[in-house]
Amino acid sequence: MTRVTVIVVVLAFIWFCACRAKPNGSKNKKPKQVVPDIDCDVRAGKINLPEFIARCPAHCKETRQQVYGTGVFASISSICNAAIHGGVITNTGGKVIVRKMAGQNIYKGSNSNGVRSLSLPKWRESFVVSVGKPKKDVIYPSTLDYVPSRPTYVKTSQNEGKSVTTLPPTTTTPDVPTTTPEPTTTPAPTTTTRPTTTTKARAAAHKTRDADVSYAVPDSGYTSSETDPSETTAWDHRPEISEYERWLYSFGPYPPQSTDQDRGHKPLLDVTHTKVEPVDAWKPEANPYESGFSLREPEPVPRAPEPASQGDPNCKVDLAFLMDGSWSIGKRRFKIQKDFLSEVAQVINVGVAGPMMGIIQYGDDPVTEFSLRTHSSSREVKSAIDKISQKGGLSNVGKALSYINKQYFSDANGNRGGAPNVAVVLVDGWPTDKVEEASRLARESGINIFFVTIEGPDDSEKQNLVEANFVDKAVCRTNGFYSLPVNSWFALRKAVQPLVKRVCDTDRLVCSKTCLNANDIAFVIDGSSSVGTGNFRTVLQFVANVTREFEISDTDTRVGAIQYTYEQRLEFAFGQYNNKAELLNAIKRINYWSGGTSTGAAITYAAEQLFSKSKPNKRKIMIVITDGRSYDDVRVPAEAVQRQGVIAYSIGIAWAAQDELEYIATDPDKEHSFFVDEFDNLYKFVPKIIHNICQEFNSQPRN
Repeated sequence: MTRVTVIVVVLAFIWFCACRAKPNGSKNKKPKQVVPDIDCDVRAGKINLPEFIARCPAHCKETRQQVYGTGVFASISSICNAAIHGGVITNTGGKVIVRKMAGQNIYKGSNSNGVRSLSLPKWRESFVVSVGKPKKDVIYPSTLDYVPSRPTYVKTSQNEGKSVTTLPPTTTTPDVPTTTPEPTTTPAPTTTTRPTTTTKARAAAHKTRDADVSYAVPDSGYTSSETDPSETTAWDHRPEISEYERWLYSFGPYPPQSTDQDRGHKPLLDVTHTKVEPVDAWKPEANPYESGFSLREPEPVPRAPEPASQGDPNCKVDLAFLMDGSWSIGKRRFKIQKDFLSEVAQVINVGVAGPMMGIIQYGDDPVTEFSLRTHSSSREVKSAIDKISQKGGLSNVGKALSYINKQYFSDANGNRGGAPNVAVVLVDGWPTDKVEEASRLARESGINIFFVTIEGPDDSEKQNLVEANFVDKAVCRTNGFYSLPVNSWFALRKAVQPLVKRVCDTDRLVCSKTCLNANDIAFVIDGSSSVGTGNFRTVLQFVANVTREFEISDTDTRVGAIQYTYEQRLEFAFGQYNNKAELLNAIKRINYWSGGTSTGAAITYAAEQLFSKSKPNKRKIMIVITDGRSYDDVRVPAEAVQRQGVIAYSIGIAWAAQDELEYIATDPDKEHSFFVDEFDNLYKFVPKIIHNICQEFNSQPRN
């Protein structure tokens, strides 16, 4: 019996201990995620964590804190405004997960969700934002570790006391009490000692800046000598970044301005590293933070290094050099070629608002040495050229030209769109492959091809050429403007100035003009009663579909429209709408008129109201759309407008007269005149018209 009793007691004791170890028998619960709050102006680069969660306040959009990039943002961007731009949160605020990543060479600006992001050539660190819902079993830090800011120095005059104050790093951790330094042997100035009267010596105060916040700093009451080593240099928290990056991390693209709000901040301060000046006495028992005394401005923030070079705006081209890296050139001449390219880079003044320069080295295969967007100044380009080493191989120029057409002049590589594309081929002797077909395709894509041939073939060597007259078959035009023969490698330097002058003469870079960006197109639209409202909308859709294929701007293709019945009405003129979205909306808004059919008078009206105002360098194209026979003569007006250089297309529908369509159309009729039995089949002719326009453009003589 006693043994049973002992066992029962032991079991009861074990059960009691187990209950105390787990109150109520509950399981361990997952810790709750604590989300720290941040302000609208907090930039990702100021938080020293690779991934974290934070809560943005409402109304950050109104603060207009700057954002750089789209999708992937530079780390100097406001976290909250980047999240709004990316659609992760709305302007009411919310939780955001931020993940850091490597820097990029270019950040594209865009307008999204009411936030305008800016472009940036390059930055050392990036980040992406996502919805603030952590994955299962993932707990982010509940406090944010802020990157300390560089201390700011404020000098005093020589006859006044000196002390040094360092701003604390901004963190979410509890404030650490300041440590009072030992006084130095230098006696304190009399202005800082307390008199025995009813007034007290007023603590010196000064504004110092940390990022975008200004603080009022009370005087410590201690002084230091001129030789104090703590004053000679500031502690650099981020020694691996440049002065410009440090300045931009702290202040953004513009230096901060002090505001009245700055005076209300009351951080705990370490009074050991910033020089301040004593000021006048203050009233008894007054709080130096609330007394409203005047604060002396600090010395100006050290001037940041100059930003990226703007370059020569009179030479805004996207310029690619194809340098010869074949074995035939030899090391010495390869070095001469590099020196030539360095001098060109210096003369053209590379910059984001002027010429941008890239280099491809070719041999057996082409290799990109650096793209258009890689370097934004002549100094950077010259430094990159110095590092290029010879690849060797054959001189496959044709393969290199195909490469730049298909891959190099792309948005990803820095192609700016509004700047002419120029390719300069440097070749020693002659190519070892054919260049004609690759050059033709490159020209039709809008690339202006120049050839610099050094020590080209003489009469006895021409039998060795893979392709005779390879220069004339390759260059943009055969008039001599695009080819520079150089007799000797040692004379190559003399070609620098002539070449730069030519590539910067944008008015003569005619290969930048393509079939899609060099036209004035007039649509002459039948609005007669036989068309009907529904079919008229179908015609407008056809007009929009054709327009959508072209590059629309005042310097590219321009579009005008006329609607006619017995009378004529100018719907919009050339250049009235200079971007595609506005133009397509204008086409959509054209109202159906209804009436008779006077096609001849409409053609004459188009010549007077549209083509008389056409630009000299534009190809003039007229597209007439009608569904019936005209009440007036069309032959004489059509011949007159074609004598002005207008290329005329005619589109007939249903009851349109075939003979009139042929009179209107430019010869040959089969390439410029089309007929469709129903309005709903108009869309089928869009590709054919675009193909014919481009085929005619590309078949123009190249002299």
